[in-house]
Amino acid sequence: MERSRGSVEYEHLCAVLRALRHEAGLTQYDVAGRLGTPQSFVSKYESGERRLDVVELAHVADALGSSLAAVVERFEVARRG
Repeated sequence: MERSRGSVEYEHLCAVLRALRHEAGLTQYDVAGRLGTPQSFVSKYESGERRLDVVELAHVADALGSSLAAVVERFEVARRG
């Protein structure tokens, strides 16, 4: 099994997070402000340069107005094509 960073599956997660941000009408700066992080944090996880652990993913989901369960569900749909 290949590592998730750089994998096609991780790219699916990044795409889900970008899509949720766009659907919420938020910029990377908006999300970063909600998280209390620099904009580069959002850019790095959206591009796959930085991996998120499950706690960080839950915080990102909250910042996007979503839930961890909803993010995982969309990820599952995306990875199955």
